[in-house]
Amino acid sequence: MDTMKKQDGFMSQKLIVLPDDIIAEYATHPLIRPLYITDIGYFPQALHHYRERPAGSAAYIVMYCMAGEGWVSLSGQKKQILQKGSVMVIPANMPHEYGSSETNPWTIYWFHMKGENADSFFEGIDQYTIPTQVSVENSAKIIELFHQCYDLLQKGYSLNRIIYVSQLASHLAALIRFSQQQPHVPGKQKKKHDLELSLQFMSDHLEQNISLQELADQAHLSVPHYTHVFKKTTGYSPIDYYLRLKIQLACQYLDLTEQSIKEISIRLGFQDPYYFSRLFKKIMGKAPLVYRNTRKG
Repeated sequence: MDTMKKQDGFMSQKLIVLPDDIIAEYATHPLIRPLYITDIGYFPQALHHYRERPAGSAAYIVMYCMAGEGWVSLSGQKKQILQKGSVMVIPANMPHEYGSSETNPWTIYWFHMKGENADSFFEGIDQYTIPTQVSVENSAKIIELFHQCYDLLQKGYSLNRIIYVSQLASHLAALIRFSQQQPHVPGKQKKKHDLELSLQFMSDHLEQNISLQELADQAHLSVPHYTHVFKKTTGYSPIDYYLRLKIQLACQYLDLTEQSIKEISIRLGFQDPYYFSRLFKKIMGKAPLVYRNTRKG
């Protein structure tokens, strides 16, 4: 049996629970079936907000804390603090309870999601069940996606609206997946490693050559730790990824300039044009000249 501490609502709250018959009617549609929202809500300054579900929820629960703080406990484990600017996903069918701080009550946006792709979005990544800070930019996107979904559903449950909301749900899930796969190293905030900064550093130095040691130093990590974190997140070693970014830029030069292959090679820091051509073919599946002569668009 689900338990709530506060039976009435919160001032200025927003809440929509889709009727079961609507979900049953639309959930098999090919554009809705992959992922869809069943419940959506916004609780501002939700003092005394508390919920306990001993059997869990049939849906994945996405919680984003915009202000204040609260806590979440999964399967009776230690409470985890959900603070301003952090997001957390409660897995489907997992017993849980959560509540707002009594001294600094949270303001939260939340979504319940189901669908045949829900497991693929949310399972298998430990970070999902740990509150994770998201960037200011992604926080704004989460809030924007909420309001788009809410405004659409508030105007009715037509098929086209539900399809649109389903696509917004996929965007939201992908955004959260992306945000939560950006690893951080424990320690002071200023020393946290944001992989996005490392990727930006690579992008800013594509016409130069940077070493693995320089990349690790920029990330404030040892070479082995940096390599492990980077490969776990991207699937590539740092230097392999860096070379792929160089080849990606080479494609742009081949498409948009009249520079020779040798000129492009040297411009990107490859002193040996033959090595550049071999690497280009390995990554792109065709030689630079063949790529340039291929019709595009």
